[in-house]
Amino acid sequence: MLSRLESILSCLMELDISWEEQSVTSKEQEVIQRLLEQGIEQTITMVGGPEDAEVSLTLVDDERIHFLNREYRGVDRPTDVLSFALQEETEDEPEILDYEDSVLGDIVISIERARAQALEYGHSFEREVAYLAVHGALHLLGFDHETEEDKAEMREIEEKVMSSIGLERT
Repeated sequence: MLSRLESILSCLMELDISWEEQSVTSKEQEVIQRLLEQGIEQTITMVGGPEDAEVSLTLVDDERIHFLNREYRGVDRPTDVLSFALQEETEDEPEILDYEDSVLGDIVISIERARAQALEYGHSFEREVAYLAVHGALHLLGFDHETEEDKAEMREIEEKVMSSIGLERT
């Protein structure tokens, strides 16, 4: 039953992936793309996001993500992942339980940061890229990690998603 549901969701979710960073071979891209699709789909499903979600994912180098981080967040350094949610609520808005639009937003991942962090954390590059996509998708869905409670909630969902796609922490 779950594989049928996953099959239906695969047909509905639209994930546009752009590889701006050129160090990943086409063979690696195929493997990583499948993991990215599975991770983002599972994330959306687990938190009750829209079945027909649209997400744009761009994989870049440190120079590009540094520029974006500085321009949009005022932080003058590269980072691992940025999310640009199109459905963010302001403090004045009431909490919305249903998603009004299926276009969630954009995720940008630094391939250079992902490689370095994979080495630092002792797991595969593929796992790190997938994890960053899951983390970014949660931000698109309204999750944050400003408080310890919020951080714990995000981490629990991240680990469940990673486990569900066969990339649990070792």
